[in-house]
Amino acid sequence: MIQTVELSKTFWDRKRGEINAVLPTTLTIEPGEIFGLLGPNGAGKTTFLRMLATVLTPSEGTALLNGFDICRQSEAVKRSIGFISGNTKLYGRLTPRELLQYFGELHEMAPATIATRCEAIFELLDMHQFVHQRIEKLSTGQTQKTSIARCILHDPPIFILDEPTLGLDILTSRTIIQFIRNAAQAGKTIILSTHYMEEAEFLCHRIALMHLGKILAINTLTGFQQQCDKNHLADIFLDFIEQEKGEMNAA
Repeated sequence: MIQTVELSKTFWDRKRGEINAVLPTTLTIEPGEIFGLLGPNGAGKTTFLRMLATVLTPSEGTALLNGFDICRQSEAVKRSIGFISGNTKLYGRLTPRELLQYFGELHEMAPATIATRCEAIFELLDMHQFVHQRIEKLSTGQTQKTSIARCILHDPPIFILDEPTLGLDILTSRTIIQFIRNAAQAGKTIILSTHYMEEAEFLCHRIALMHLGKILAINTLTGFQQQCDKNHLADIFLDFIEQEKGEMNAA
């Protein structure tokens, strides 16, 4: 469902020179899989996801999402994905219901389909109490639920989720986590970036550890535990970083 081939991104900074935000990356994510992308700030996670979502153009390589090439078939890719990023802004003067109506029309959905999908999503995300309030008046959790509603309205086969639970209270986080699980069970392909080790541990089928633009390793939690003889992802991740530093110093 998602396949990257030597996908990379380089930026140029006048002071720092060439910055390799994402080093050449090749991987495959299967239908129904929750694939975790784990790493600290500056690891390259958001840049990687923005390339998949066609927000950024790769410097080299490409990716196929739902069979469509991100470089040559960007419009088809956009129709195949739901993308949430921390920088995704909503129209503050609209209500959640008005926002979904607007995006439904952008996706050329029939009015009856928009109405049916809206009611199902409002029920799924427990949004009924604030769907008529202006978005600029909503809490952080309510705004994030609205972002997810926009993301899933057109029922795409792929979700690209960049820190979907960042800064949320435990009840809102639980609702979103349950949505992610249900979506995977329904056959959706999900790539999830997160800072929360525990979230990755109990949610993701496989996890990629990313540091300084490089995928250090990809494995299941059980696979990592057996490989490193450690139980927790935080300890496992630190092990890989130390190994990477040792290799860089040796070189």
